[in-house]
Amino acid sequence: MCEHDHNAGPVPNQALARRSVMAGAAALAGLGAFGFAAPASADSGERGGLAASYHGSALKTVPIIIEGGTLIDPATGDTAQDGVLVLRDGKVEAVGNHEATRNAVKDAAGQATRIDATGKFIIPGMVDAHVHANGLEDVRLILQSGATTVRSGSSTFYQDIALASLPKWNPGLSPRMHPAGLFVSPEQGDSILADPELAPLAALEDNIRDVKDLAYLTGVNLRRGATVIKTRANPRAGLAEQDPLELVYDREQLSAIVKAARGARVLCHAYSAKGIAGAVGAGVASIEHGVFVDEQTIGQMVRRGTAFTPTLAGVAGMANSSDPVIAERGREFGPVLAQAVRAANEAGVLVVAGTDSFGTDVMPIGVEAKALEDAGLSALQALQSVTTRPAKLIGVERQGVGQLFRKGVADVVILGSNPLEGAQALSKVEVVIAQGKIVRNELN
Repeated sequence: MCEHDHNAGPVPNQALARRSVMAGAAALAGLGAFGFAAPASADSGERGGLAASYHGSALKTVPIIIEGGTLIDPATGDTAQDGVLVLRDGKVEAVGNHEATRNAVKDAAGQATRIDATGKFIIPGMVDAHVHANGLEDVRLILQSGATTVRSGSSTFYQDIALASLPKWNPGLSPRMHPAGLFVSPEQGDSILADPELAPLAALEDNIRDVKDLAYLTGVNLRRGATVIKTRANPRAGLAEQDPLELVYDREQLSAIVKAARGARVLCHAYSAKGIAGAVGAGVASIEHGVFVDEQTIGQMVRRGTAFTPTLAGVAGMANSSDPVIAERGREFGPVLAQAVRAANEAGVLVVAGTDSFGTDVMPIGVEAKALEDAGLSALQALQSVTTRPAKLIGVERQGVGQLFRKGVADVVILGSNPLEGAQALSKVEVVIAQGKIVRNELN
């Protein structure tokens, strides 16, 4: 969908208004894994950069003890009644039953904040695999919805890269952000001003289309701290004057971007069957939107391990636009995309949840999970679409993103109802803990 303009610097008010319509429409529309220690690697969101020489110190978190709720392992659907979770120093210190966590509870008890989760359901922090966050209020709202890890779909002036650095200094101020930097797209507009290294691109008569220029822009993003790269095969569906089935970049151009990304995973905005096929053939990590993906390309996605982030609730929500062209696209695209999600999931494609939220127009990640369930995912698969599946796509599953295990990251959501009985529960968020800090608590 990508309703907003990634390329034109600060987004005009009218674009924000259009996105508001879209977001509002979409909003309407035993121990098991818990007891196993898993290897934890460094958090990719903890960057040093120039801040490494700062004279101050990072804020500390207070230990947290959660007791009485039902622990859910999204990987298997296994549950543990009357579970206990101990969080300390941004990590899970212990998780499981009372016996398994006794020592950790005793050690933390004198200084810990306690949360009684009796009658509630405890899951890992959720993941939104497609957002456009440009400011502190944006990420605050994302956190409130329960998404403690996000993959950026680009920002206009490297704001996502700056947001990725915040948790190291102030836990809970921003989700674990996996930033894309600038959208690798033909027209950069005022985003050229984001970096003096981009100045040569302003001299291009045909915008950024040559494979060498695409590689150059990709490299600038990486040097500035991007950990993923966002590009496109087609224009946006959310602007009436654009044809979302027109080809922007072909397989050769997309292959140049993937090669220049040097292992950083590339997400590709694509709508048309030709555009999607070219992107998959080029080796992108995931297809974003992907309305007209065909059966042959779904087979290629399975073989190549290409993931699918359909942003289904947002695409279908275009039907509620006040613009007749966009509304018609929503009415046409929504059912086609739902069918594509069902076919891809049944074939074994990794379907992940992404809201395409932009700015403060934040769609709760649970809304997208419910849309995916309505399209054919089971309740467990819908839960996995916001936990284990995007963690695998981003490459952070060994850090504890998407599951709760000892020494994993201290990102937790407490729900008011059981997500294994229906994805609507994923919107009933009562507690959110990000990087070991409570950022939402409706229980105490």
